[in-house]
Amino acid sequence: MPENDAALYERIGRGDKSALEELYDQYHKLVFSFAYRMTGNKEQAEEVVQEVFMKLWVKPGLYDPSKGKFASWLLTVTRNLSIDLMRKQKEVPYELQEEREKLADDEPTPDEILEWKEKKEILKQAIGHLKENQQEMIHLFYFNGYSQQKIADHFGIPLGTVKGRLRLALQHLRTMLDTNGERRDLDERA
Repeated sequence: MPENDAALYERIGRGDKSALEELYDQYHKLVFSFAYRMTGNKEQAEEVVQEVFMKLWVKPGLYDPSKGKFASWLLTVTRNLSIDLMRKQKEVPYELQEEREKLADDEPTPDEILEWKEKKEILKQAIGHLKENQQEMIHLFYFNGYSQQKIADHFGIPLGTVKGRLRLALQHLRTMLDTNGERRDLDERA
């Protein structure tokens, strides 16, 4: 069983570089994408990623597990460092910085992003348990935006077969997700 984030963070406090590497491997993409949305600049986002993980290494003990999830705290650190970096960069006029901060405030919170990622993973696992032809139908219809008719044409099968497979796939997903307490109303598009 993989070590939890709080335990890894605690190991960083004891100078364990491998714990920092594990957290980096686990979170650097999330930190980068969040920083990129904040800064709108790839180089600045990369700089924020470096700053975030340097802060973990240089200032251990800032995270308190009793106050929330590690990932939420990490995204809050990312947000603050992104704002600091944008303020330090003189190339962005102050008015634009204020506008970006307002936009960032309208963005989902770190907790909402993390919750969405967790639910997405649960849904992805549930889809993986469907029959292959049902998986294809779900992916084409819900993720690629194909119409039911376009799917029928793509596979050279009757429209009724596509509708039936989608309906059956949704029933199976609903059953699987109900067991996990994570039911989704996927049939809004059906």
